[in-house]
Amino acid sequence: MGYFTILAAIPGFFLSSLIFMALWGVIAPDFGIEKIGYPMAMLITITLWLAVAPLAAAAGRRASK
Repeated sequence: MGYFTILAAIPGFFLSSLIFMALWGVIAPDFGIEKIGYPMAMLITITLWLAVAPLAAAAGRRASK
């Protein structure tokens, strides 16, 4: 079951990266920072996912008890 969960998350990753890039492009000029491209948005997204995944797993284990 875990393998299929990972496969189901793959499209979400690419979509999250695309949304992140689009939103960054909208707010970047307001803060005086440069826009980022899709590869950088992917890097930031995977970094955030790796940081949040252990917290979500721990919360899920705690809620199921």
